[in-house]
Amino acid sequence: MIIQSKKVWVVNTWLEAQIEVEDGKITNIYPYGTKEVDEDYGEKRIVPGFIDVHTHGAYGFDTNDAEEEGLRTWLKNIVKEGVTGILPTTITQSEEVLTAAVSNVAKVVREGYEGAEVLGIHFEGPYLDQVFKGAQPEQYCVKPDVEQFKRYYEASDHLIKIMTMACEHDEDFKLTKFCVDHGIVVSQGHSGATFEEARLAIANGAKSMTHVFNGMSKFQHREPGLVGAAMRFRDVFGEIIADGNHSTLDALNNYYTVKGPNYAVTITDSLMVKGLPVGTKVLFGGNEIELYPDGSAHLTETKGLAGSTLNVNKGLQILVEKALVPWQTAINSVTINPARLINVDDRKGTIQTGKDADLVVLNDDYSVEMTYTKGKKAF
Repeated sequence: MIIQSKKVWVVNTWLEAQIEVEDGKITNIYPYGTKEVDEDYGEKRIVPGFIDVHTHGAYGFDTNDAEEEGLRTWLKNIVKEGVTGILPTTITQSEEVLTAAVSNVAKVVREGYEGAEVLGIHFEGPYLDQVFKGAQPEQYCVKPDVEQFKRYYEASDHLIKIMTMACEHDEDFKLTKFCVDHGIVVSQGHSGATFEEARLAIANGAKSMTHVFNGMSKFQHREPGLVGAAMRFRDVFGEIIADGNHSTLDALNNYYTVKGPNYAVTITDSLMVKGLPVGTKVLFGGNEIELYPDGSAHLTETKGLAGSTLNVNKGLQILVEKALVPWQTAINSVTINPARLINVDDRKGTIQTGKDADLVVLNDDYSVEMTYTKGKKAF
């Protein structure tokens, strides 16, 4: 198969090019018009497939539900927004619920599915700070426990790739070090860490920070906190929810400017109410949440933000068109940066010979014309 466009995002520039695909891989990139093509997308942009490393669910399904068909429906439909790879994300709950959740993802991966590729699991909690827990249920937030986590890791078929944790509660960084030894990214989040505690966690292997600005100690000029650490340590990855609700457009601009093109990771943090009607109420981690007209989800009891219903292509549009983030920084944050974070950049994240043919064709309004997952039209 050969497709072409006059705007293919290759080596950080727009190229008039053809992309040749065989057996799910990009085999050649030719100048535009070199060979006969199967699809000519004209002036429409072709970019690498989007990767969402922090997403709890959509279309009425939550990762903690542990329902095979719910997960399969999610994976099959999420390609409509250009997502070709995800990390289904848990929320703090009992050991029984979390074990079932990761086991379900592992089972679906073993048995097969259609749509976006499961690149691993993001294990958010239960090792979180109770003050900065956000919408996570306080009664299940516990201190880091290596032996307990080993049980989760085995149940997941070793699919856990990111662990969100309040590292300041990890005694001698035992769980942090276990994760590093097993290739699991430790991401500081839902944490009240001081700047110095955050720095020490990084020194002991923490590699990322979870939804920067939200669920963490705030920045003050004499107490920089975890937010200050996220901006100071520029070679540490940092997730951010680019919906304009969790952080203002100016905050987004500030963060991406400081972080630069290589370490910001845009996430959706989407919940099961994504794709459902406004006003829908569901239980999330045992707490009732409601979907607001602006696409945000809030706890019905406290009105606090609980997550988003963001589409990745919409997040990209918000970053570029509203927050005025440079294109390269914005596109990297949904492609190569998350790929590098979870160590799949050898086959994901860029349009390059030898990599998976995960491709997105974008219209001028950022709607998705077509998504290819390993060279196959996904919808």
